Amino acid sequence: MTPAGPTPPDKRAAPGDGRQPPSGSGVPGEAGSDAGLPRGPATASGRAGRPQRKSVLLRLDPAVHDALARWAGDDLRSVNAQIEMLLRRALDDAGRLPRDVRPPRRPGRPPRSS
Repeated sequence: MTPAGPTPPDKRAAPGDGRQPPSGSGVPGEAGSDAGLPRGPATASGRAGRPQRKSVLLRLDPAVHDALARWAGDDLRSVNAQIEMLLRRALDDAGRLPRDVRPPRRPGRPPRSS
């Protein structure tokens, strides 16, 4: 029989054991989860003057993800690029795509800089 009451400190889940994020909600970009990431106008690729892209945690039904992955493969895109393309198309169809939005990235590798 186990004793009732609070769990002793030595039996609690340790931070980083996969059960819960140590702080914040676990969504990149929220307070406490962006430590060590570059700040300011520079991006992870080192390009100055271009704002960083936002990260979003998205939960999908496995069947929806599989269908999306097949569609993305047919179009030679990543699943992430396919989702962004669909969201841009939906925003444009609804008349809600901002005028100042950058055009989508071209497929393939970026050009080599000299």
